[in-house]
Amino acid sequence: MNARTITVILADDHALVRDMLRERLGDEGDFVVIAATASAEEALKAAEAEPPTVALFDIDMPGLSAFDAARTLKAKWPKTRVMFLSAFIQDGYIRRALEVEASGYLAKSEPTETIVAAIRAVAGGAARFSAAVGERFVVEASGARLIEAPHTRTELLTPRELDVLSYLALGKAKREVANLLGISPKTVDHHASHIMDKLDIHDRVALARFAIREGLVKP
Repeated sequence: MNARTITVILADDHALVRDMLRERLGDEGDFVVIAATASAEEALKAAEAEPPTVALFDIDMPGLSAFDAARTLKAKWPKTRVMFLSAFIQDGYIRRALEVEASGYLAKSEPTETIVAAIRAVAGGAARFSAAVGERFVVEASGARLIEAPHTRTELLTPRELDVLSYLALGKAKREVANLLGISPKTVDHHASHIMDKLDIHDRVALARFAIREGLVKP
């Protein structure tokens, strides 16, 4: 096994998902799947034999909680990076992932290639989260992990950026926004770029959902 090999333990009680990921990672030249288990307990046993670079847990499994398993794993092997893969993108689950210093939280609806790329990035020290997670929480400046916003993510935006976001969320074109605010289309582009960077939301539909949830516009 060379120095660049990324070792992975998968834990998911859905055999279809587990086997699909194991096969897909096996097709990559830089991954070795140490174990693909149906429970968090089995994942910990596998880690005892060989601590992985990355441990990927499904959240909704019978038996030992994935979060408790992740906490145990991080306590014993601090260098192991922990990720969660789930059909549930809920604030409560995300906060529990925060508590165990997760470096990734991905929706199962993500394309397989996105999940594989995320595992590789996390192994390299980055953090990777689905857009729906990023809408609720923020990634710290180093990109190493997820942190909870102090109050609301709208506090990251200036008053002018909030104005621009409100109009964009209503579906207005950038030129129309420029006319409404008395600024140039280029300035609107500048504000829009800053908004997306600050919120880490790079899709107009996701921006609209965020604006509605934060009460900036009415649905």
